[in-house]
Amino acid sequence: MSYQPPYTITPQIVQQVADIVELVTRWSYSDDSALTPQLRRNNRIRTIQASLAIENNTLSIEQVTDVLDGKAVVGLPREIQEVRNAFTAYEQVSKWWPHSQSDLLAAHGLLMAGLVDDAGHYRKGGVGIYSDKGLVHMAPPAKMLSGLMADLLEWLASAPVHPLIASSVFHYEFEFIHPFADGNGRMGRLWQTLILSKWEPILAYLPVETVIRMRQTAYYEALAEADRIASATPFIEFMLQALHDAMTEVLIKTSVKTSGKIIDALNKNCFMTIPELAHMIGISTRSIERNLQKLQKDGRLRRIGAAKGGHWEVLK
Repeated sequence: MSYQPPYTITPQIVQQVADIVELVTRWSYSDDSALTPQLRRNNRIRTIQASLAIENNTLSIEQVTDVLDGKAVVGLPREIQEVRNAFTAYEQVSKWWPHSQSDLLAAHGLLMAGLVDDAGHYRKGGVGIYSDKGLVHMAPPAKMLSGLMADLLEWLASAPVHPLIASSVFHYEFEFIHPFADGNGRMGRLWQTLILSKWEPILAYLPVETVIRMRQTAYYEALAEADRIASATPFIEFMLQALHDAMTEVLIKTSVKTSGKIIDALNKNCFMTIPELAHMIGISTRSIERNLQKLQKDGRLRRIGAAKGGHWEVLK
């Protein structure tokens, strides 16, 4: 492997990776219900709506949901098509390999079907990225695309760093190369999700795009700063923080939901056992034990009597 994207692993990046690994572990084992089909679909809808909103699609979460449910939606035909395409593409994530050029082109073909003439093909002309201040990035010429993408995908196949870092590096390098005439932003975010999902499958349903959407200016500033210093480091730090915050949000929502169910159940029957709670709520006994410990620590629950024969007292 000869190509090495320029980046530096800073102490901040090392700490961010460690923190995210801990959060992923907690998310994976904290609540089995976090992986229910309905929650997966809800997170995917949030992902699609946010990623498209970054590209100026105006459809709301409710409208995106209606489109995917086959309901009539008042909106621009192009925006409706973007939603359908994105859902189709994200549903294929588990079937693709991050380092496969044919899979990359197939993904773009699905994502941009009916939106551009050359969906699934690298651009044939030059392209620049503009803001209200003028040109902010001139992508490499079309004649270099095949070699640049081959080098990047080869590096990704055996990247000597953690997938959290490798996925962020790829995301930046992909945006720098800008291999397609249109759809590069949404493709970069889709492909980072794919890379991460091969490391931890649960991350296929992490709506990190919602955090990026809220910090859209910072997202573009991180890309610009990486361009300026010719290193992906600022963008890696931005993306790792976004991933960290997205996972924290998911864990908070899961914890609140589970603890609320436990409290409701024990209000109705304070003699319920841990296996009974696990069966009723639909999560593992380990998750119940963890939530019971937290509820006791927070002063919301107290155990009266022994483990066998005792009961729970709900305090607040």
